[in-house]
Amino acid sequence: MRSLLSLILNLIWLLTAGWALFLGYLLAGVIACLLIVTIPFGIASFRIAGFVIWPFGREVVDTGRGGAGSALGNVIWFVIAGWWLALGHVGTALAQAITIIGIPLAWANLKLIPVTCFPFGKEVMDSDSARSRMLPTVR
Repeated sequence: MRSLLSLILNLIWLLTAGWALFLGYLLAGVIACLLIVTIPFGIASFRIAGFVIWPFGREVVDTGRGGAGSALGNVIWFVIAGWWLALGHVGTALAQAITIIGIPLAWANLKLIPVTCFPFGKEVMDSDSARSRMLPTVR
């Protein structure tokens, strides 16, 4: 049942916001890959693009491997591209929130802003794997 609901929400998402956000992240990734030094930013942008086109049933989790390099990358990303992409999320969320059906999609859109602003040190995985990763192990 959960996968059917995820499919329906993803299809509605794709039509209302997913394609536009996906194109924004692709554009940011291509621009970042033009210079050799900024290729990690392009890869991060492409990773987020794959998530924003089909977000339901997947989650962003902290890898726990982010150090000073990830922190510096996140600051640079935020200044150069993150806040522009976050504005795209806010704009599409406002458009989605006009209808009753769009309110949950708008809320999901706003929940994407943290990974939009600070993508380094994060990983996208399916929701079941993310939940099992966060559960404490019982011995």
